[in-house]
Amino acid sequence: MTPPAAARHPGMAPGGTPQPSAAATRRAPPTGNPAAVPPPAQAISKGEFLAPKGRAPTAGINQIRAERHEVRQGNQIIIREPDRTIVQEGNRTFIRHNEDDRFAVGARNVNVAHRGDETITTVVRPDGAQIIDYSDADGHLLRRIRRGPDGREIVLIDNSFAGPQYATVFLDLPPPVIRIPRDQYVVDADGADEGQIYNVLVAPPVERLDRRYTLEQVRYNEPLRAFMPRLDLEINFDTGSWQLTPDQVDRLSLIAQALNRAIQRNPREVFLVEGYTDAVGSDIDNLSLSDRRAEAVAVALTEQFQVPPENLATQGYGKQFLKVQTNGPERANRRVAIRRITPLIDPEAVGLR
Repeated sequence: MTPPAAARHPGMAPGGTPQPSAAATRRAPPTGNPAAVPPPAQAISKGEFLAPKGRAPTAGINQIRAERHEVRQGNQIIIREPDRTIVQEGNRTFIRHNEDDRFAVGARNVNVAHRGDETITTVVRPDGAQIIDYSDADGHLLRRIRRGPDGREIVLIDNSFAGPQYATVFLDLPPPVIRIPRDQYVVDADGADEGQIYNVLVAPPVERLDRRYTLEQVRYNEPLRAFMPRLDLEINFDTGSWQLTPDQVDRLSLIAQALNRAIQRNPREVFLVEGYTDAVGSDIDNLSLSDRRAEAVAVALTEQFQVPPENLATQGYGKQFLKVQTNGPERANRRVAIRRITPLIDPEAVGLR
């Protein structure tokens, strides 16, 4: 018996018409900046990121591609997806998302309020903790606070130190000189035990840093991220999908143990989960897929292993920064990397100042 079209192609209505994704229906009203990604207006199901046991992933890039809209603003081309924007500016292409989406996975409540030019998004997690994000009129994160059920507050991210330089995102930085052994600078998670994984996730910068940086500067400047050792994990996502299968989630167990251990030691630690693809496929599709895959890994770390979501940030880089220089399919390039970024965004939190 031939299944109906909607069953053959998830996200497609009978007749082959793409149905709006869940992300398209959970947005707060957009701001005046077309590159900004509004916060979610409601809790989100983890099923968008984690495939149920015994079932193939259903979310795919074809559906997202059908929902893209392109606008131009000055020298920028902005490609809007339901829950992301891809910005092309000169020789740069980068993707933006709103991390309150990830915090809203399985949340008790999501509240979005406005105070002057600021948007304040409060997500109440299942354990009663609140994650409070303050964003400016352009959707840039200003501060992130965790308020525990006991009322205690921890400031995880505070970009206000940058003052007028806050809007300066792209920097002209030389890469650091790597003096530690290569196998300590880039650790392959598949061949490492929990102790080795923990060591790379609490490692200091490979060179002394002369200043503090914003989260966006860390996201969008590879030479800056290169100051921190990283953990690489190859994950076999289905072609065109970002959902994790249960066997792939299980592979995150040791990483989650190390992350929770580091966060218990210092609740102000922040880690960046980075998504990468190989060079096959379009730049835009790969950038979107890599960003969603990084988000899926972070969701799995939280939902399956209770890693606090507020201590994680995510970013996709598509086919940029290939680990193996080839234009063909390459498993080593389809990876997720995790690195500690606390020394870059808040040196005082780790005793570097």
